[in-house]
Amino acid sequence: SEIANLSLLGYDVSKQFEGRGSLEAASMGINIPEGFMAARCNLICVQDGKIKNHSAGHISTAEAGELIAFLNKELGSGELVFHTGVSYRHLLLLKGGNKELNCTPPHDVPGMACSGLLPQAQNPQAEPTALLLRQLIERSQELLAVHPVNLARQAKGLDMANSIWPWSPGYRPAMLPLSEKYPIHSGSVISAVDLIKGIGVYAGLEPIEVPGATGLYDTNYEGKAQAAIDELKKKDFVFLHVEASDEASHEGDVDLKIRTIEYLDQRLIRPILEEISGWDEAVTIAVLPDHPTYCRIKTHAAEAVPFLIYRSDAGSVQAWAAKGQEKSFGDNKSCAKSDKKAVQSPGSATVDQSDSFFVPDAVQVFDEFSVRAGYYGTLQGEEFIRRFFGLK
Repeated sequence: SEIANLSLLGYDVSKQFEGRGSLEAASMGINIPEGFMAARCNLICVQDGKIKNHSAGHISTAEAGELIAFLNKELGSGELVFHTGVSYRHLLLLKGGNKELNCTPPHDVPGMACSGLLPQAQNPQAEPTALLLRQLIERSQELLAVHPVNLARQAKGLDMANSIWPWSPGYRPAMLPLSEKYPIHSGSVISAVDLIKGIGVYAGLEPIEVPGATGLYDTNYEGKAQAAIDELKKKDFVFLHVEASDEASHEGDVDLKIRTIEYLDQRLIRPILEEISGWDEAVTIAVLPDHPTYCRIKTHAAEAVPFLIYRSDAGSVQAWAAKGQEKSFGDNKSCAKSDKKAVQSPGSATVDQSDSFFVPDAVQVFDEFSVRAGYYGTLQGEEFIRRFFGLK
């Protein structure tokens, strides 16, 4: 997800990606001190030595907060600190940590044995960090197994949060704000997911909190749509992210995934389109997933994704396959408003916002197969965001 969303916004991940943990730290308002490594830290459910799920049964934030505070008390120090996030998603800061590690995202390996997935050093210099992380995982399992929160969950037949799982380590990234790369002056990010909010923060976007936004199927779709509308009235750009269908895919629940797609269409995209249809100012909307997530394997796939771009004053919709973006159908929306004229971007590239740049094609269905017949074919890396902004 982190690679896909950074690429979607036009960042060169080979130069600017510093791990998921550092991005989520920004969303949580946590400063990464000089000399510290940040890693994403899941609370997961382990059963019979295997990863049952990456989310500890979607543990509540209140329960998770108790467990993280407990781990801080038992394992933390001035050089090792756990920070509470949302549900199963948390953060680990480690002084002097070496990011040159092979760490496995737990959502990629449901049902696999933990023993073969533990953090490993990529070089001798990183071995002390890898060893410490392995020791933390082992010790967390001993401590969490007998914690009252987990005993209560077990009594209710719920999955226990009986292990931590650190992964995607890195340092503070150096990212230019979008306003220095593209023809916008202001923007917002709307998401319940710390990763997306963190990317937005480093991209110079203002995080907007929406009550009831959960990152699951029961999220506040209407609230997110209204927040996007409100922000577009004040700002140039909104990056709106919905996680629901991705989580349904990780659960392997096809019916739930279909329902989340329908909710996305009816409760989020429709009200935005209806609202902007009455605006005098032109609005450009892109709809796309950041990567596929298949119910049958309960994980992501590094494959091309469909996307469409709609221009309110052109009466056109374009759809095509975008290669090299790593969620299930419809996880991301990005919206921008601009004047219908040629302007200069900060990089001095010509911006063509005329109707001729947004030419409709014959594609009428938005899915992975139909869009292959789209006008623009396959786009890679920064090509998508440049096309979205009308950059030649």
